[in-house]
Amino acid sequence: MQLIVDPIVALAIFVAFILVIYVFSPLITPRTLKIDRGHVIITGGSSGIGKAFAIEAVKRGANVTVLARNKERLKQCKVEIEKHLKYPDTQKVLTFSVDVAKDYDTLAQAVKEAIEEAGPCDLLLNSAGFAIAKAFEDTDLEEFKRLLDINYLGAVATTKAVLPYMKERKQGRLVFVSSQAGQLGVYGYTGYCASKFALRGFAEALQMEVKPYNVYITLSFPPDTDTPGFQTENISKPRETHLISESSGLFQPEYVANAIFNDALLGRFLSYIGVDGMMLANLTCGFSPVTSMMEGVKQVASMGLFRVISFFYLGSFDRIIKKCMEEKNSTGTERQ
Repeated sequence: MQLIVDPIVALAIFVAFILVIYVFSPLITPRTLKIDRGHVIITGGSSGIGKAFAIEAVKRGANVTVLARNKERLKQCKVEIEKHLKYPDTQKVLTFSVDVAKDYDTLAQAVKEAIEEAGPCDLLLNSAGFAIAKAFEDTDLEEFKRLLDINYLGAVATTKAVLPYMKERKQGRLVFVSSQAGQLGVYGYTGYCASKFALRGFAEALQMEVKPYNVYITLSFPPDTDTPGFQTENISKPRETHLISESSGLFQPEYVANAIFNDALLGRFLSYIGVDGMMLANLTCGFSPVTSMMEGVKQVASMGLFRVISFFYLGSFDRIIKKCMEEKNSTGTERQ
């Protein structure tokens, strides 16, 4: 005998199931962080996403501290940020020249001085980073180490310097700028992908430790963004990487920074940009923290469909790589 389920009954069962999960789930949705007259600390904030984030922060009324290596760029950055102050008479924009990947003592002292002058840190944005796009055999071991030092260990060091202050206040947001290359492996990014994937493991483990202190983490996966670093990266980027990356498009740093800012204030763990970003976030969510029941339902409902769609993307990438290899072989440029 064929069993026919009324669509309305099926929908009612589904809604009831979601309500049961919602009522009995231990999920805690964080309160929206108030940033007006707060304090935002940013690494790598002298250009790109970091600088755009700093400008967005002062527009929203926050004091801002920018940590970066280049002193001249920091001076120019400070002037540009101060043009957007919401409270020109009281807001502060501080800058410190420090290498977050090499000198922890100087970094910790800079954070201490910034907090003493601009107030407790409400939000830390770890955006210091860079990319090297080369085939694996063309990437030196020293380049692998440098990528890990800056993209991963730099974020770890800055977080270690800031977190004790947040735990003491039982409030704060930690934001890590990963990349869509921190969600899937991409040709030419063996070193870069590894350094950005590392951020995810760190962020997931740390969120378990800091959640009882009302500190929430946002892990951002921006697509290609039109920054000075991106232009430099393009110099050595293999053709395969160029063609694969084109599928996600190119975004402006202001748009990306605004999206990350909103997600961080809401306490969302996964932050993404665009439809491709949503697909990757849902596909790779795994056992990541959930701070919104609606987000969790979306992940469950869409994962199967997105996995099917991913087959077409992967097939397209394979065809790109094969075609490039055939072209290299035909012109005699393939590595012997």
